[in-house]
Amino acid sequence: MVPPTTGPDGGAPLRRTPRQARSRARLALLLRAAERILVDEGVEALTTTRVAAEAKVSVGSLYQYLPDRGAIIDALAAGYFARLEGVMDDLTRAAADERWDDPVGVLVDTCAAVYRTEHGFRALWFGSGLTERTRAADREHKRRMADGVRRVLLALGVAGDDERLARACHAAVLAADALAQEAFRRTPEGDGELLDEAKTMLRGYLTEVVARHDPR
Repeated sequence: MVPPTTGPDGGAPLRRTPRQARSRARLALLLRAAERILVDEGVEALTTTRVAAEAKVSVGSLYQYLPDRGAIIDALAAGYFARLEGVMDDLTRAAADERWDDPVGVLVDTCAAVYRTEHGFRALWFGSGLTERTRAADREHKRRMADGVRRVLLALGVAGDDERLARACHAAVLAADALAQEAFRRTPEGDGELLDEAKTMLRGYLTEVVARHDPR
């Protein structure tokens, strides 16, 4: 897992932003330890002393970057959001060249694949104890994912750009996220039938969105 390295304004609640390679490596070590605890024991087990012990460092060393339990949760979430947004950026770049027959299927299947591999993301989101900061970061994350969907539609040349398109893409992401979370609550691999229903719903909705934003 690549640790977030921005300060509070960039969404990562670090007491100190690591700039040297050694410091970045130490933060990565701490977050890997935190993720192991999160996956194996749940979000309630994420304490500073527990993470420091798992990483085999002093609590003081952890405090240099992650001053409390909330900061650990926020930093883990920031890393997961960055991973998902990177996948969306890759899809945006690929859309125009690959000319997908089923863009909705590609988007849902690709994001579902991330859910399957990011065990920490599921453990964090389905557990209790999320901070208000993480919830706020999630809202901004969904807006960035929605912008990715908008950019995919523009890259495919099937819609003209305006504020209404952005709003529709945001609505699609909110609906897809709710269905994906329910699918992965049911089974770690994601309930395939529910994911298929999500695709059907989103295809119908985005077909209507595209029709009213036809650039021709």
